[in-house]
Amino acid sequence: MPLSPAITQKVLACSRKVASDTRNLRFALPVTHISRPLDHARDLHEAYLTRFARCEGSILFLGMNPGPWGMSQTGVPFGEVTAVRSFLGLEGAVDSAADAHPNRPIEGFSCTKSEVSGRRFWGLMQERFGTADAFAASHFVWNWCPLAFMEESGRNRTPDKLPADERLALTGPCDSCLRDLVEILKVPHVIGVGKVAEAAARRALPDEVRVTSILHPSPASPAANRDWSGTVTKQLIEQDVWSA
Repeated sequence: MPLSPAITQKVLACSRKVASDTRNLRFALPVTHISRPLDHARDLHEAYLTRFARCEGSILFLGMNPGPWGMSQTGVPFGEVTAVRSFLGLEGAVDSAADAHPNRPIEGFSCTKSEVSGRRFWGLMQERFGTADAFAASHFVWNWCPLAFMEESGRNRTPDKLPADERLALTGPCDSCLRDLVEILKVPHVIGVGKVAEAAARRALPDEVRVTSILHPSPASPAANRDWSGTVTKQLIEQDVWSA
């Protein structure tokens, strides 16, 4: 059922809290730059939440953390620029980020790079549902961690590759936010986009929430480069999420 304005405010508060709780965390080398799209793309992020976190009982697709050409640019999980503009129907400006990596500038909708993972993910949802509103009637997308980590070269460093003490500092606020969001939206089923996200959901959530996973759409995965949409469609049918 559609969310009341009061519930929507709880979703926004949840997002603001995890942004605040992770804002001052510090990370050692080889991490040299951190992207915080819940800060520099806050308006777009909240527009996404307000429009698409709108139905109780939705299935939640859980990503790991922002990509430099996706959510870091738009504030939307898997937020490849063209998909966010043309499929999700969102547009707007983002703030400049003074500490952005010089090889990963924050350009918002002016970014000409295409995030493959986001293009694949939202492309499948458009193929399956036709419209973003039809997708949002039963599904929602969230990232476990709101930060993107980059090395001096610009190479992306995923949260699971951080040292144990840094992962622990992230785990508290990120797990807490996920639990709160699942409770607010009355989510019955969390689908990790990749095994790392699945593991985070299993750790963070109570046993009564069903947790499964799908193949991650990263081009670094040979399996994902062989008909990712077909593979994931089959996985979701086998999980009784989608009909054949």
